[in-house]
Amino acid sequence: MTENVACPSAVSAVKEVWEKRIQKHNEDLKREKEFQQKLVRIWEERVSLTKLKEKVTREDGRVILKIEKEEWKTLPSSLLKLSQLQEWQLHRTGLLKIPEFIGRFQNLLVLDLSRNTISEIPRGIGLLTRLQELILSYNKIKTVPKELSNCASLEKLELAVNRDICDLPQELSNLLKLTHLDLSMNHFTTIPPAVLNMPALEWLDMGSNRLEQLPDTIERMQNLHTLWLQRNEITSLPETISKMKNLGTLVLSNNRLRDIPACMEAMTSLRFVNFRDNPLQLEVTLPPSESVDEEEQQELFGIQFMNMYIQESRRRAENQVQCLTPLPVVE
Repeated sequence: MTENVACPSAVSAVKEVWEKRIQKHNEDLKREKEFQQKLVRIWEERVSLTKLKEKVTREDGRVILKIEKEEWKTLPSSLLKLSQLQEWQLHRTGLLKIPEFIGRFQNLLVLDLSRNTISEIPRGIGLLTRLQELILSYNKIKTVPKELSNCASLEKLELAVNRDICDLPQELSNLLKLTHLDLSMNHFTTIPPAVLNMPALEWLDMGSNRLEQLPDTIERMQNLHTLWLQRNEITSLPETISKMKNLGTLVLSNNRLRDIPACMEAMTSLRFVNFRDNPLQLEVTLPPSESVDEEEQQELFGIQFMNMYIQESRRRAENQVQCLTPLPVVE
């Protein structure tokens, strides 16, 4: 009886053929899957681009992308086909990040992405040399990149209610056109040097932070006309504040001030000041107003209150000196 014994080399050859067929089949399936995914992406991009185009409007000759209360956690790359956009207004969309390709929108003048969940400002923001307004309030940003200082045309920057921002890069003092800065409701313990050295700054809000004192160098902000410092932990004011010749509005309500420095009496440009809800040492009563409207206009803790407080403080100091002066000895 003859046994049929397979040749090992033949078995190996058959096995190799089948392995190659299986490999080729798997590769064909992979290519087909990738092709299908590519088609899906192309289709999704076309759909998203169509949706984006529907959100584009023209106002005062400016091309604007407006999206409000719609879910756009990310922005598709198809947006690059709308490079003529001059303004973005995306509010309450759940946007997680500013796209890395933001720097390619060279026509952008206003970038308003407030009330989203953005956690980071990409360094590419510095490529937007024509950008005039950057509004990123009510997000989750923790740090600001130094590249923002390259936005040479920036006039308005709002970073309010991000909660965790505690400092700004020194390079931001190079924003020579910045006039409006909102840093309220963050985690600052002092006014950053970058802010003190911004040459054109006129309006600053640092309310609801953790400021304990103002730097003596605050006088550097010579163009500042409005300063909001409400809801902080400020205990005293530096005398150099009186050298801020253009300051017209100063809000210091809800702090820990014990006194009002006499030097503030010389601030002739000051038109509105608020010392409400501070543990001031002296109790000063204003003379009765002729009408309720007049009283409201004066603001009980406004200029008139400040001047009367300083006068009363000076009078008490003089009386104390007189009491401490020894009487002449009569022989």
